[in-house]
Formats: sequence, C-alpha cells, structure tokens
Amino acid sequence: MKKYFFAVDLGATSGRTILGTLADGKLHQEELTRFPNNLIETGGHFYWDIYALYFEMIRGLQVVGKRGIEITSIGIDTWGCDFVFVADDNAILRNPMAYRDPHTFGRMEEYLENVTDRKTVYNITGIQFMNFNSLFQLYAMRKDGNTALKNAKHVMFIPDALSWMLTGEVVCEYTVASTSQMLDPKTGDLSEKLLESVGLTRQHFGRMVQPGEKIGTLTEEVQKMTGLRAVPVIAVPGHDTASAVAAVPAKDEKFAYLSSGTWSLMGIETRHAIINERSYELNFTNEGGIEGTTRFLKNICGMWLYERCRKEWPEEVRQLSHPELQGQAMTVEPFRSIINPDDKVFANPASMIEAIRDFCRRTGQAVPETPAEICRCIFDSLALRYRQVFGWLKEMADFELNVLHVIGGGSLNKYLTQFTANALGIKVLAGPQEGTALGNIMVQAKASGDVKDLWDMRRVIANSLELKRFTPTDKMEWDAAYKKFEEIVAKK
Repeated sequence: MKKYFFAVDLGATSGRTILGTLADGKLHQEELTRFPNNLIETGGHFYWDIYALYFEMIRGLQVVGKRGIEITSIGIDTWGCDFVFVADDNAILRNPMAYRDPHTFGRMEEYLENVTDRKTVYNITGIQFMNFNSLFQLYAMRKDGNTALKNAKHVMFIPDALSWMLTGEVVCEYTVASTSQMLDPKTGDLSEKLLESVGLTRQHFGRMVQPGEKIGTLTEEVQKMTGLRAVPVIAVPGHDTASAVAAVPAKDEKFAYLSSGTWSLMGIETRHAIINERSYELNFTNEGGIEGTTRFLKNICGMWLYERCRKEWPEEVRQLSHPELQGQAMTVEPFRSIINPDDKVFANPASMIEAIRDFCRRTGQAVPETPAEICRCIFDSLALRYRQVFGWLKEMADFELNVLHVIGGGSLNKYLTQFTANALGIKVLAGPQEGTALGNIMVQAKASGDVKDLWDMRRVIANSLELKRFTPTDKMEWDAAYKKFEEIVAKK
C-alpha cells in the first residue's frame, strides 16, 4: 500500500504544503498549495499572522481530504527563534512578534552587560550571538512589560504552536528550540539558568521531542474541517535548516554543507556540540540536528549582495536573466576587486553598489563600475570567504572533509559553485535546490518505518535526484587570490 506524507514548509516570506510518496526507492513530491507569509506592521511592531498560517495548513489538508487520499502523517517546519504565547484557557495571546521587529535593538548588549555575560551564555548554549535570538526577544519583552508574556502559561516555538493547533498537544521540538539560545546541548534541554534570567521556568515549555517522535493526532475539530481521520502529527526537524541538512545526499559523515541562498550557512554534522575558545572567538553556532547530531555552522552573507545590487541596476539590466548577467560577469578579469562579504558595511547599506565600490576604494583596489564587474567581485569574494570558513571547519572537525554539498537556490548558480570548488580545492556536489521539504518528508517516512535511519534517508534522496558535480581547477590562481583576500580582510 502506497504511503502519503503531508509536509508543511513555512519560510519567512512564503509557505507551501507538499504531498510526498515513496516508490521504488525514490521520493516523489507534489506541491498542493503555495501562499505568502506576510509580516503585519501595527502599533509600532511587526507580527506574524499565526491564524493565517493555520488556515493555509487546513486548506492544504482539505485538498487532500477532497481527493480521498489517506495520508500517513503530517510534519511542520518553519524558521527559528520566534514563538507564541498561550494563556491557561488555551487562548493565543496576541499574534507572535517577528524576529525582524526592532524591539530587540540594543537589548542583546544590555542583557549581556547586566544579566548574564557573553562567555557564560556561549558556554551553556554554543549559539552565535544575534539580537533576534529568542533569549533576547524575551528579555526585551520582559523589560517592556509585554502583557502577553506576563499572562502566558505556555511558550511555543512557531512549528510547535502550529502542531498544537492541529493536535492540542504542547511540545518543544529539539531542533527549533536549539535556535533560541536557551538550550543546553550538553543536557539536551532548555537551561533553567537562562530561562530564569528572563523570568520563565521549564514549565512554560512543552515536553521536549526529537525529530521522528509522534506529537499527537488531529483533533476532532480538524478532522471535521478537513474530512480526514485522526492522522498522526510527527515532530520533524522543526527548524527549516535542520530539515534541509537532513536532506543532504551525503554518502558518509566526511562532508561539509553549504546552504546557499540570500544567506549562506556553511557547516558540518557532528555527534557532539563543539564549544571551545576557538568556536567562541569565530562565533560558530551549534544547532540541533536529527538522531542526536549537531549542526556546527557559521552564517555567511550570501546572495544578499547580488540581490541588493540587482534591485539598484537600471531596468535593462534587471530584465536580463540570472544566467545572462552571471555569464557577462565571466568575461571580466578575475580577482580585480575583492571584498569581505561579512564586513558590517554590507549588512543593510542604503546602496549596496556604493558600499562595494567604497570598500574597494578604501582598500586600494580597482573600483568595479559595470554590473558585470560588480557580479564578478561578489562571486569571487564569496568563494574566497567560503574557503576561509571551510578552513576553520577543517581545523575544528575531528574527521576529514572530502566533499562539499551545496543545497538551496544558490546551488543553481553554476559559476559560483565552480568557483567554490576551485577555492576550496575539493569536489562540490550541487543539489537539491529545495531540500527542506525533502527532509521533512523523509523524517516522517522514518517514523513510519519506511527508512531505518538518517543514512537510509539520504540514500533515497540521492536516488531521487541528479546531482551536479564540480571538480576544482586553477589551483595556483585561487591560492594567490586567497592570499590577496587575507590581506584585504586584515586591512579592515
């Protein structure tokens, strides 16, 4: 009997529902619905519409119900850090505030100076410092006298809140909890010390569940609305990056991954968190994975640079396809201009083009003028930054790294992917483009007994895709360029 798995995949700008099936050792997907996820600005704050997301989940399930499909299970993944407050009468206390809200500006620094010092927080959590991490959101809300927080019986991260709306079960899924900067990977649970520092207790959060555990089944209310039976809801990797990394089609543990999109996440999968002086110094993060793994990674500015420049260029340039514009960049002299993509001047400048040009002026380089020259500067620089971070990963990994898997939308950029292979000097495999839903579905398949473990999941995914292989070339040129990159970074 064929099994069907229902995946809800929610990003910060859009979401979709997908139906997945396994047949002949391959995974097949069908997109059922796609919808926007809109930020709501009101009263000086930004919120997510949790009810709209719930409505879209129900709408996707209704499509399944009308087609008479018997689904085996349901899984939900979303972005990290944000959460919902629920009162003791099971009422949602206001729509959840979004991580983009400015209420945390300056509050991370205030917390680290007045409440718990930076080194203590890192030693407990191993998480990189970002102002929108849940710890600092909760601190800001407590300081601001947020009435929803004051009256909360339960605090649920976004995928947990949506699962609760379907099942009535309050849980705390491990991978999404790990993004909060309140989870201690050594104990596998939320830190009482850090919770207390923001006026909360462990009782505010649901039971900790690991990816693959059953949360509950659809309530009678949801069954009536959708025409479905009491379908199990499975705790998949609730954090979308955790689901995506679970879908990396690796053959063994000796790999690094690069989740490439607007932002790049480069890391490795380890059995234990890596928390030491070096990881602290370099601001690496330890986030939860499946089957007890840790995603040890670093955030890198990615195609954000290119996307921002593209918006500024004249209409005739914006009308060019990505392959056309990127192809023009290949006609430009390589390494003519190099930037550090993670320099703070590129975080959110008024003009990305001028920020790049000014960086090159201040570091005594040729100033890129044309769109092709700016594109080449961005792609060369990203590949060189990837090499730097990859070097740090090799330094801290306790196993050899012999392949890089590039996943996400950036895997379609054949020029940058080739540059990455050249810069790192190792084989690069590109794909899948959209791995989050794959990981979500495959964890459900594991829960149902159709695959036995993470590596079995990855074998099925590899059989379902055609990966593109990139082998390194031009070693001497890239070695020389990397020396130039190091000198430029040192100047800053």
